[in-house]
Amino acid sequence: MNFVGAMLIAFLGAFMVEALLRGVARFFGLYAIVNEGTCRVYVLFGRVIGVLSEPELHILPANLGLNAFIVNLLGTCHIIDLRLDQEYLRSEPVNSEEGAPMGIGIWYEMWISDPTAYLFKNTDPRGSLRANVSNSTVRCLSNMPLAEMMETRHNMSQAVRGEVSMKSQAWGYKLGSVYIRKVHFRDAGMIRQSEEKVVNRLRQVTSAIRQAGANQVSVITSSAEREAAIELAKAAVVRPSTLRKVFQEVASESAVGEALFQILETQRIIASGARVMLLPSGPHARALSTLLAAEAGSVTQPERARSAAAGRGAATPPAVP
Repeated sequence: MNFVGAMLIAFLGAFMVEALLRGVARFFGLYAIVNEGTCRVYVLFGRVIGVLSEPELHILPANLGLNAFIVNLLGTCHIIDLRLDQEYLRSEPVNSEEGAPMGIGIWYEMWISDPTAYLFKNTDPRGSLRANVSNSTVRCLSNMPLAEMMETRHNMSQAVRGEVSMKSQAWGYKLGSVYIRKVHFRDAGMIRQSEEKVVNRLRQVTSAIRQAGANQVSVITSSAEREAAIELAKAAVVRPSTLRKVFQEVASESAVGEALFQILETQRIIASGARVMLLPSGPHARALSTLLAAEAGSVTQPERARSAAAGRGAATPPAVP
């Protein structure tokens, strides 16, 4: 246990001594570590004595000379972020050639290309770049035709970028991509008028489509009716000769002809809507018909007497109507 304790104490002691030595070495400027995407600017007595931008372990005396031992005591070390940054400006006011108040939404990228100029040539380089992009947008895109402003966003983006890039480099910033993301109307009344125009145009197009469809349907219907009338006329011409041939063939067979005409007669009786009574054949048919007529109240007293006599088996034959 004494050995394990001694080893643990030795390890902790070495760890603390190592951290202390690293802190002392950094304090006296023996080395510096530059992280990825960052930059170190060393300033001594108001003068830049070194810029470290490579991400690695730097030995300061090899880069700054003897100033490395006093720069942390009497000077300043500025750590600057060199990573890509972006910003979006909303609704920059411009006017079209027709006088329509428009709003431009512009998105742009930037990064620090010159750390020294970024620190000492402008107190607010980011704000200055924002104002420069805004002014360039208004200056380059004002008085453009409305149709071109709504359609050619790529050309507008290139125009703004070409206007800003040279000025931004003087402040240590380098402008990257510039893109016009949004073009919109700033006047609410104009927006409503545009919406009404679009709605009216859609209604006109819809009405035109419906009318064209109705016209096409009418043309198709009239063509179909004309062709149907032609065919019906042809059938009307052909029908008599066809029926004549059929009747001639039927008439050649007496049994078939008689059956056909009985069927036609039956169809006519059924189609007339008259009331039909079916009576059985035989000697009682006359008496049954008379009784049915008597029930309906349509026969005379002599006919009733004859019907009764016929029912009792009288030999007198019934009168033929």
